[in-house]
Amino acid sequence: MNKKYKAIIFDLDGTLINSIPDIADSMNEVLSAYGYPQYSHNQYKYFVGNGIRRLVERCVPPEYATPENIANIFGTMIEVYGNNCVNKTRVYEGIYELLDVLPAKRVKMAILSNKTDSITQKIYDKLFRNNHFELVLGATDSFPKKPNPTSALFVAGSLAVAPDEVFYLGDTSIDMETAYAAGFFPAGASWGFRPADELLSFGAKFIADSPTDCLRFF
Repeated sequence: MNKKYKAIIFDLDGTLINSIPDIADSMNEVLSAYGYPQYSHNQYKYFVGNGIRRLVERCVPPEYATPENIANIFGTMIEVYGNNCVNKTRVYEGIYELLDVLPAKRVKMAILSNKTDSITQKIYDKLFRNNHFELVLGATDSFPKKPNPTSALFVAGSLAVAPDEVFYLGDTSIDMETAYAAGFFPAGASWGFRPADELLSFGAKFIADSPTDCLRFF
């Protein structure tokens, strides 16, 4: 019998939302403005996960990746993406159904993202404001980014649950590493940006093929 968890922490991109179209469009717009090559939407699935600055570093040609240039392009990307982050971004099928059921089971819910916090909050306000999240946290200077577990443990503490009472749902190796480092149950979302094989190889103990598959744990 599966253990019943008291809280669920969700990754955002690739887990709750498909944000690749807006990320790709925004980054390609910025790259084009600087005269750099652009990338396909599918390539961006492997560029994201470590925050927007790391995305910029992966996209800028190495010969132009000076600290000053990266900082300038990062600032431009924050502005462009911040203005366009909910143009095409959509919630995955089945997510709202899962979010509707969990509060009735007295499950506490939070979002933890490596996306810049101001943009994370904008997406939350647009797509999830009517749901029952107790905490939504994006990347800030207060915590190192995932897979460092500091922010994850802060979220668990804010929810007043022990680490082994947390079900963590994400779609990348970064998420599985985060869950393990924090002592959470690591669950992979097969509908996200990375294949199930990657999630399993980084320690996922459960692969959900649809959001409501997770309900057996609550």
